[in-house]
Amino acid sequence: MAGQADNRAPYAKIAAHYAELIAAGQLQPGSLLPSIKNLAEEWRVSTATAEKALRKLRNDGLVRGIHGIGTEVLDLPASMSSGSQRQDRGRRTGSSWGQGERSDSHQAAVVPAPAEVAQALDIDAGTDVVRRSRVYRDRHGIVAHSTSWIPARYGKLIPQLAASERLTGGTSLQLITQVTGHPISHRIDTASAHLLTPEYARLLELDPDIPPTEPVVVMTAKFVDSEGNIVEYGVDLGGPGRTWRTESEVSP
Repeated sequence: MAGQADNRAPYAKIAAHYAELIAAGQLQPGSLLPSIKNLAEEWRVSTATAEKALRKLRNDGLVRGIHGIGTEVLDLPASMSSGSQRQDRGRRTGSSWGQGERSDSHQAAVVPAPAEVAQALDIDAGTDVVRRSRVYRDRHGIVAHSTSWIPARYGKLIPQLAASERLTGGTSLQLITQVTGHPISHRIDTASAHLLTPEYARLLELDPDIPPTEPVVVMTAKFVDSEGNIVEYGVDLGGPGRTWRTESEVSP
C-alpha cells in the first residue's frame, strides 16, 4: 500500500528515481544524467553505489555510457504490462500504474459471463459478473487495454467495483482481500499472440482502415485466494508494437 516503507537498496532507489523521470518524459532521449560524483553527493551515497545505480539503468536499456561525455538517456522501448505485474506493483506501491503510465476510459458493469470468462472463473456461463475495463497509456500511446472479470458476489460486498470510475482505496484485489480477509495466494498467467480482430482494433483505438500487420499480445491472469476461490480473471491486450518485459532476482 502507499506509504509503506521502501526497503529497496540505495542504488535501486536512485535507479528507480531516474527511470521514472525517463518514463514520464521529464528526461528526454539525449539528455545526460549527473556524473557518478554528482550523484553520490546529491544522494549522499558512495561513488560505488552511484555507479551501481547507473549500471542498473544501463542494464535496463534506459541509458548508455559515452566515453568522455557521460551517461545518455535512450528512447524507451515500447513495452506492455500484464495484470500480474500490476498486482505486484499494487502490492508494493498501492498503485497499478507503471513508470510513466496513466489510465483512463474506466468502465464497469454487471453483465452475463461469456463462456471463456465463465470457464476461467469456474462458474456457469451467463452467471452475473462484474466487468471492469480501462486503458493504460504512456507517452508512446496505448500500453494495454485491460479487462477484469470479477464474480458478482464481490460486487455486492464492494459496490464501487461496479462503478465506472477509477477505484479508490486500493486495487480490486486489495479491496477484495480487505473485505473477505482472504489474501491472494497464487495466480495463473498465460501469454499468446493473436491476429488483430475488429474487436481488438476497436479496444486499442486503431484505425480500422489502416490496421497494423503484426499480431497483438494477449495476456491473461487468474487470481486465487487462500481459500481456493477464483476472485478475478484479467485479460490484457497489448498495444501494437509492444513487447512484454519482466525482471526478477536470480539467487546465487
